[in-house]
Amino acid sequence: MRYTHIDFNLKTLLITGGAGFIGSNLAFYFQENYPTCKVVVFDIFRSEATFSNGNLKSFGHFKNLIGFKGEVISGDINDETAIAKLTSYKFDYIFHEAAISDTTVLDQGIMVKTNVNAFKNILELAKVNHSVVVYASSAATYGDAASPQRVGYEQPQNVYGFSKLAMDHLAREVSKQNPTMSIVGLRYFNVYGPREYFKNTTASMVLQLGLQILSGKTPRLFYGSDKIVRDFIYIDDVIQANIKAAVSDKSGVYNVGTGNPRSFQDIADILQKELETTLGTEYFNNPYRAYQMHTEADISATRDDLGYEPNVSLEEGIRNYVPEIKRIFKSEVSHG
Repeated sequence: MRYTHIDFNLKTLLITGGAGFIGSNLAFYFQENYPTCKVVVFDIFRSEATFSNGNLKSFGHFKNLIGFKGEVISGDINDETAIAKLTSYKFDYIFHEAAISDTTVLDQGIMVKTNVNAFKNILELAKVNHSVVVYASSAATYGDAASPQRVGYEQPQNVYGFSKLAMDHLAREVSKQNPTMSIVGLRYFNVYGPREYFKNTTASMVLQLGLQILSGKTPRLFYGSDKIVRDFIYIDDVIQANIKAAVSDKSGVYNVGTGNPRSFQDIADILQKELETTLGTEYFNNPYRAYQMHTEADISATRDDLGYEPNVSLEEGIRNYVPEIKRIFKSEVSHG
């Protein structure tokens, strides 16, 4: 599905983090809709390297790109030499999705270096090429701010949220100095959909509960999960926001959610309906002392400035996703 009247054919695009969840979906969007668009994917790809919390340093995975016909470059966004090599391409658009996206990483220096300092090099590359930049900010910038979350009312509670807010400040500064540049930050809320499996424990609750149910286990939720709500957004609407941001001629930071938060219980119930199971729900005590009970994106500016309109309800999104969850269970989980 094409989201705008702008033609990306014959354009050259860079997608950093292009072997990750959102980046790989973007790569296929352009391949499927604009056959003469040149798409370059830049990703560090995964290795066995882990952070101090035991989680993998990279979630980029070749399987997310099976079927992709564009150019693939393995590189680290912290490596200035690797970024410098990209200057020969003359990118019309840069979609910067590469980041440490694991909110539980405690290594503050590497988080700031990867998310903030490397972003400066991406912006320098964009200046040289006169590229439009769309980058991944995050709802984590809001921390435990009251709902609905609005740009300008941030209070990050972890170094990940802090690093994304620092990216937004940097983008604003560069925009001021270069008024002809278009730099748009998108604050993703709770994204779910195909190609997220390799995010491991940071994959969405939709996928994790779906795989639990398929393995015959009763979905496990915190007590009171009918009152714990999040702004869950299907990947197709995130792609729509990226495309509309790219062609908007705007600069700024925008929320990307549905504005219609749903409960954890809703997810378990919809999944069981779609998977035709009646396992019920098992409840346990929430181990977290401080826990966010409600997120809701204020998307009024995203609508007004970018022409973004969320199209996919939670019911539709899960229905669309279920065949892929079944495929993942069969190919990755039940066969190891």
